[in-house]
Amino acid sequence: MPYLFESVIGTEITLETYLICIAAAIGCGILTAIAASVRSHPSKSFLTSLILLPAIVSTVITMVNGNIGTGVAVMGAFSLVRFRSVPGKAKDIVSIFLAMTSGLACAGGYVAIALVFTAIISVIMVLLSFVPYGDERVMNLEITIPESLCFADEFEDIFASYTKKHRLVRTKTSNMGSLYKLFYKVELKDRRQMQAFIDDLRCRNGNLEISISDAPEGVEEL
Repeated sequence: MPYLFESVIGTEITLETYLICIAAAIGCGILTAIAASVRSHPSKSFLTSLILLPAIVSTVITMVNGNIGTGVAVMGAFSLVRFRSVPGKAKDIVSIFLAMTSGLACAGGYVAIALVFTAIISVIMVLLSFVPYGDERVMNLEITIPESLCFADEFEDIFASYTKKHRLVRTKTSNMGSLYKLFYKVELKDRRQMQAFIDDLRCRNGNLEISISDAPEGVEEL
């Protein structure tokens, strides 16, 4: 058991130890991809990148293996990748760092540490994805009203009945100024009452268009 967390690489890298490291790196990538996809909708290319990234990083670091010149070249190559990528969600960035860290551990031959570390972080990511945060319950509400309707306090009693919080974020005119479009951020008390909520709003806005939808997940940067 004490030898489980020691490096499998001895004085020289053999084909057997290299294949063990690559297999462990791919396993870490699969665990990371599974954790990143829980309650999210990542693209196929992103999941493929997470699976392959640890093996790629492991091979690159193995090739460096103390060579300063190669190390500088690799550092320059990785720095260029930063400028070729678009800002992503914080969870995506964490997943990429997790994949790279597991790849670095596998490059050093510490396959057991890489697998245990990836499993622990992946479990934590999955558990945190089920924690309800306030911004996940926020919905976008769009109400169309005639220009004759004063919207300042017209819907306050309905919002008080059906929502925990509401905020008017944008207003614009439509149809040559004969209509207003109101855009709200609302947090419903009970989503099962959504139809009753819309029906009450329709009675106030003259049965004009009303739209309610989940707020799109924003893009955060670390």
